[in-house]
Amino acid sequence: MFETLFTRPHILARHRAGPCPIARERFVRHCQEQGFSRSYLRKIAWVLLAFAQSVDLCRPDRLTRQEIEFAVDHRIRFARRSECADDSRSSRLLFIHIATAWLRFLGYLEEEQREPKPYANYIEDFANFLRDERGLSPATITFRREQVAHFLAKVWRPDRSLSAIVIQDVDAYLAHQGRHGWSRASLHTLADALRSFFRYAEAQGWTSGIAAAIAAPRLFAQEGLPLGPTWGDVQRLVASFSGAGAADLRDRAIVLLLAVYGLRRSEVARLCLEDVDWAGEILQVTRPKQRCTQPYPLDPVVGDAILRYLQEARPRCVHRQLFLTLAAPIRPLRAACISPIVRSRLTALGIQVPHRGSHCLRHACARHLLAAGFSLKQIGDQLGHRSTAATREYVKVDLDGLRQVAELDLECVQ
Repeated sequence: MFETLFTRPHILARHRAGPCPIARERFVRHCQEQGFSRSYLRKIAWVLLAFAQSVDLCRPDRLTRQEIEFAVDHRIRFARRSECADDSRSSRLLFIHIATAWLRFLGYLEEEQREPKPYANYIEDFANFLRDERGLSPATITFRREQVAHFLAKVWRPDRSLSAIVIQDVDAYLAHQGRHGWSRASLHTLADALRSFFRYAEAQGWTSGIAAAIAAPRLFAQEGLPLGPTWGDVQRLVASFSGAGAADLRDRAIVLLLAVYGLRRSEVARLCLEDVDWAGEILQVTRPKQRCTQPYPLDPVVGDAILRYLQEARPRCVHRQLFLTLAAPIRPLRAACISPIVRSRLTALGIQVPHRGSHCLRHACARHLLAAGFSLKQIGDQLGHRSTAATREYVKVDLDGLRQVAELDLECVQ
């Protein structure tokens, strides 16, 4: 590995003769697989060489972060002049960051033990119940776990226990979230998660009298209008990713998957290279809610966008996920990073919709299919729904159809 970074014989010999050459070379190769540039790999190699000369890696004990900082501060004499203060501080932090990552990679780092939250056991037992007894999907369990954990973090006090929580705490928390922009539908879901937790807590004897008293905002059947953009706006959105840069090529493929197939952002993030069957022209989508894999015909436009991204923009790395970050360290693109892609571009285009996240394209897909004459059953199959009741949430009102009715001349009807 070193011979690919350093061409001068005396410099190459210096890196090879330094302490722990094999361990240093392994880490540099690991960083190369993460997509770091050659210049940054050279910097990593120099930092590791200097750090390895400052510590004893043969000792039986692992190194702590404090020992890393001590070794860095006593090995490198950073500039003390005021005009160089910022550069000196950034160099020191970079040195510590690289050294810490190397020791963690080798298993030589003494990780700091974080104090567990006092309510962690309650949440873990609740999650196990949802998985083993209720049989809920991992996505639903994770969502409810996060909801309950956030609530307990807000209301828990060091001098209190779970049994000390009262219904007034729940009501105050729901009201607080409502004042900070949560919609009635989101508050309704939050109340359901808390009710489920306290119902389990009461069965375990941890609390009493809370679950039945939790009141969620009332939701009405077929409430509200579709929140997605028009199909014309969707086409404008797709056309805006017309550049040849890596970001545009990746994001165009993502937006097409969201709009054409109506995928959720988590489903896009889970796509792997082997999910695209180029020979059979099939796209395999993992449905986390249904815990199954659903095949789709590979749309030519979507397929071309994915292929161009793979050929021209996707970084070379060991990850099998289809969509990756573009800057080192290269890693799979998280679901939470997909909505900002859609939101920022909708805002730049001036497209006005109540919600600009990735889910609005799922609404747009459903409305487009409804306008094209597809049945609720067909639309539900496209969106991965198990019942038409779920599909009706996406196609509540066919506004174009109502406008046609409104334009009818009914005076001649006797």
